[in-house]
Amino acid sequence: MSEPKRAGDAPIPVEVEAGKSYFWCTCGQSSSQPFCDGSHKGSDFAPLKWTAEEDGRKFFCTCKATGNSPLCDGSHK
Repeated sequence: MSEPKRAGDAPIPVEVEAGKSYFWCTCGQSSSQPFCDGSHKGSDFAPLKWTAEEDGRKFFCTCKATGNSPLCDGSHK
């Protein structure tokens, strides 16, 4: 599998905490979208570590086509 599976058609809003790291699913196989659950094991994919700079709501990509990983840039439209 060299292309990620499209896991959704809209971003998932997440309340993030400043300084906390989040591991975004890059393969699209995780049942814990938008975050990694290890479903990529045995593939060329690995989770993307992202650390929040401030508290607040962020919109995480599920279509896996964003140019602003792991956050949505509207590529799903």
